[in-house]
Amino acid sequence: MFDSILVPTDGSPGSERAFEAAATLARTHDATVHVLSVVDEHGPTDDWDYDGDSPAEAFIESQADHVDTEGLSITAAVREGVVHDAVLDYANETGIDLIIMGTHGRTGVRRFLLGSVTEKVVRLADVPVLSVKADAEPGTISFDDILLPTDGSSGAEAAIEPTGTLASETDATVHLVSVVDTRSLGIDVGSTVIVDELESVATDAVEDGSDQLTKMGVKAVETAITHGIPYQAILDAIEDTDADLVVIGTHGRTGVDRYLLGSVAEKLVRTSPVPVMTVRASDVGEES
Repeated sequence: MFDSILVPTDGSPGSERAFEAAATLARTHDATVHVLSVVDEHGPTDDWDYDGDSPAEAFIESQADHVDTEGLSITAAVREGVVHDAVLDYANETGIDLIIMGTHGRTGVRRFLLGSVTEKVVRLADVPVLSVKADAEPGTISFDDILLPTDGSSGAEAAIEPTGTLASETDATVHLVSVVDTRSLGIDVGSTVIVDELESVATDAVEDGSDQLTKMGVKAVETAITHGIPYQAILDAIEDTDADLVVIGTHGRTGVDRYLLGSVAEKLVRTSPVPVMTVRASDVGEES
């Protein structure tokens, strides 16, 4: 599934962590890594005035001391344009399966604010996007424990296949969690009945997800039902399971709605202490 991985770079720590993650996954999946440097069409024109290596090639060379790239297939590319548009266009044109980006970049006249670009790519990309924290410690990227939140919706279903692909290749443990959101319920008989119904839906969601993952060859699947505010409960689950990665699905959207990422996924991308992979469902017209 992950045969071609794209890392947009601005040379920032976020880009470096993204490249580390790409190298780790590429080695596991025998994938090609594309490193893309986008020269902002609204930025200084002298960004094009480089000698020797292109910005993307120079970035790859700069990572050689702490990222093992031996044996990997790596392609360097440079584009000009609006940064997030150029990233999405390159992904579409080259058949990219996964985009990996840092959540923050350097600011200043000659640097892109990669944080805002990442959010736009997360919202608009048709392929999974893996967001990696810029302040993550170098060399700590691993995928031994994967947290997969699910509510049984089509958006959540979209995250099962990439999770299974990752876990089956790396022998990772998948922690399936479904959060029962009881914020709006009072403590009465009617609410108790509703909670029971919500818990039943949550149980079905994790059991169905577990069955699908097992069929994909995932050997270790753990399930849990929890209560609370969804994104906070997921953050707690990251700590409880010692997760290395969160994979979360979002609903397909069209038009203006496509710019609105589901609130839970968006909050996780911004606040999760570990990388978050967002997977947009192919169906459209639903709300996250």
